[in-house]
Amino acid sequence: MNNRVQWFAITLIAIGLIWSIYMQLSDKGVHLLKYFEGCETVAYQDSVGVWTIGYGHTKGVVEGMTITEREANDMLVVELREYESYVEDMVSVELTQEQFDALTVWVYNLGPTNFRSSTLLRKLNTGDYSSIPTEIKRWNKAGGKVLQGLVKRREAEAAMFEGQQWQS
Repeated sequence: MNNRVQWFAITLIAIGLIWSIYMQLSDKGVHLLKYFEGCETVAYQDSVGVWTIGYGHTKGVVEGMTITEREANDMLVVELREYESYVEDMVSVELTQEQFDALTVWVYNLGPTNFRSSTLLRKLNTGDYSSIPTEIKRWNKAGGKVLQGLVKRREAEAAMFEGQQWQS
């Protein structure tokens, strides 16, 4: 094998290793997130009174704030890197792409503090993959009330975690 071929093979292996270390939300995961978050270009208060804009963006949002759909997409791209890193940093077991997608969408909605302290994460990190869909579905309340939108979202996230299709 000549040096060029060896260098190319090593480069491909390195890229594959880097990709396996740092997973990213797939197009299916982005679709699920966008479907349930919806895109709002004018700031609104969510079901528990948090000012929100774009695809569920809450940081620095104030009453009267407006953005374009392009800005909403740009904000989402930036924020996804943050939420992907929470899953990467806190999960100590191997994940399939579907499992990573479901967890990233779940953490995007609930936040890293809830993820860090959850029974879901504790069970997952012991390798108890089979109980994770049930754990995902437990988080269906906002302000102490079960919300049908969250019930549907959690069912979709649980299905994605199991590698199944979810219905939009």
